[in-house]
Amino acid sequence: MTHADFLLKQDIRDILNNGFKDRNPRPRYKDGTPAHTYSVNHKIRRYNLEKEFPICTLRPIAWKSAIKEILWIYQSQSNSLEVLEEEFGVNYWRDWESKDIPGTIGQRYGATVRKYNLVNKLVKDIRENPYGRRHIMSLWQMNDFEETDGLMPCCYETIWNVRGKYLDMLMVQRSGDMLTASGAGGVNEVQYAALLMMVAKTTGFKEGVFTHVVANEQIYDRHIDAAKELLKRGENLKSEHLYYNYEFTPVIMKFNPKSDNFYDFTIDDFILSGYEPIKPQLKLELGI
Repeated sequence: MTHADFLLKQDIRDILNNGFKDRNPRPRYKDGTPAHTYSVNHKIRRYNLEKEFPICTLRPIAWKSAIKEILWIYQSQSNSLEVLEEEFGVNYWRDWESKDIPGTIGQRYGATVRKYNLVNKLVKDIRENPYGRRHIMSLWQMNDFEETDGLMPCCYETIWNVRGKYLDMLMVQRSGDMLTASGAGGVNEVQYAALLMMVAKTTGFKEGVFTHVVANEQIYDRHIDAAKELLKRGENLKSEHLYYNYEFTPVIMKFNPKSDNFYDFTIDDFILSGYEPIKPQLKLELGI
C-alpha cells in the first residue's frame, strides 16, 4: 500500500461518514438523471516527490494519459480536441466540446496558458527571482470565461516556491470528483506532480514537495459502491494511529529528459517503477 492509497481510503471514509449531499446539481448523467454528490470541504494532501510519487494502487490509474493532458495544456498550450485526440491519444474530452468554438473546449485551459504566456513567465520569474513569493499560474481568468462557453477549470492555480535546491508547488483545485480524478493518487495528483518535475528540471532545481488543496471533494451517488469496493482492497487500515508506524511501499517516478527545455519533454521521459495496481478496473459513470 502506498501513502496515497492510505490517504484515499481515509478520505473515502470521511465522505461516507461525514459528507453532505448537494442540491440541484449542475451535472447530469448521460441518461439525464441529476448527478448528485456527497462531499466534504477543504482536503489537503502533501507529498515529498524525492521519496514518493502520488499514485493510487487500489485501482489502475492511466498515468500516461494523465501526463499527456498536462503536455496538451501547458506544453502545446492548446484547446483543440483534435490535437488532444490525434497527437496525444486522449479521447474522453468530447463531452465538454464548446458550442461557441466547435472542435475545442473553448477559451479554457491551454488556450488560457497561451494567451497569458503563463509558462514562460513562470520559468523566467523563478530563474531571475527564485525566492520571490509571486510565482503563480492561474487558469481562472474571468475574461476568458465571458469570451466563450466551456468547461470551467477544476485544477485552476499553482503556486511555486524555491527551498534551497528544491522547487515546491501547491496546486489549488476548486472542485474534485474523488474517485475518477481528484482523490489521493488519482489523475490530478499524477498530472501536477509531473508538472512540478518538468518546471523543476527547466529551472535547474530538484522536485520538492507537492501539496494538493481541494476546496470541495465529492463522491458521486452512483460511485458509492465503487468507493466501498476500494475500502476493501489492500491493507485494512482503519485506525489513524497506525499511519505513523506503517511502512508504505513507495512508487517512484523517474524523469530523465535529454534536454532541460520545457517544450522538448515527452511522455517517454517519465518512467514509473514499482507500480502494481489492483485489478479489475472500476466502472465510474461521469457526471457531465
